Amino acid sequence: MEKGKAKGESSSSPSTAHNLCYSPEAVQLLQKVIAEIIGTYFVIFAGCGSVVVNKMYGETITFPGICVVWGLIVMVMIYSVGHISGAHFNPAVTITFAIFRHFPLKHVPIYMVAQFLGSILASGTLCLIFDVKPEAYYGTVPVGSHSRSLVIEIIISFLLMFVVSGVATDSRAVGELAGIAVGMTIVINVFVAGPISGASMNPARSIGPALVMRIYKGVWVYVVGPILGTILGGFAYNLIRFTDKPLSELTKSASLVKSLSKTRSNIISL
Repeated sequence: MEKGKAKGESSSSPSTAHNLCYSPEAVQLLQKVIAEIIGTYFVIFAGCGSVVVNKMYGETITFPGICVVWGLIVMVMIYSVGHISGAHFNPAVTITFAIFRHFPLKHVPIYMVAQFLGSILASGTLCLIFDVKPEAYYGTVPVGSHSRSLVIEIIISFLLMFVVSGVATDSRAVGELAGIAVGMTIVINVFVAGPISGASMNPARSIGPALVMRIYKGVWVYVVGPILGTILGGFAYNLIRFTDKPLSELTKSASLVKSLSKTRSNIISL
């Protein structure tokens, strides 16, 4: 009896593990994680790479060029893997989506690990390719007081999440323009905040280079600022979003109300 039970347990256990590994949910989650790793990798590789090239090769790209590179790479990767993973590339965005129930809470740690891994791999690649010295550091370091950089990070992260919430979570928005809208927001933010805080807006963007090059000055600013700013930005958009209905339905509803009001007026006049 005990032997038969042990045999039954041993035969069912591998089957359960096999089903878990090859279940559609597990496969889809793995695909999303890989997409987040690849997307974050190339966002950091291209964005930070432009900073490295500009510092090491005589400002060939220039500051406006760096701003454009950041916006373009984010836009390109959104269109590349947005339909697979949602194209977060940012732990602060993932946390905010989860808080406002646009993303499963149980997947937040997995996404965050993928994002930090992508950032660390990209940062390591840049160090190996360019042999980066500390003076050519491509991470983010506060210029001036930490408090000033913290405030600017909160503001630009607020704007980023406000735009992301509008184009990615509202059914009335034109979803095809999400990549352009978010990419242009990145460009604007880097133009304004780049000289002050480095315009991180993303804990993974700052922590990856910091870990690889062991430069941790003010790194807490780029954890607290983006997370606080994105949460506030998501809250602000959800506060003003009064309905999930598309604009066409809202228009029909308005027309119906006008029609009923006109009919009621005609009846009263009779």
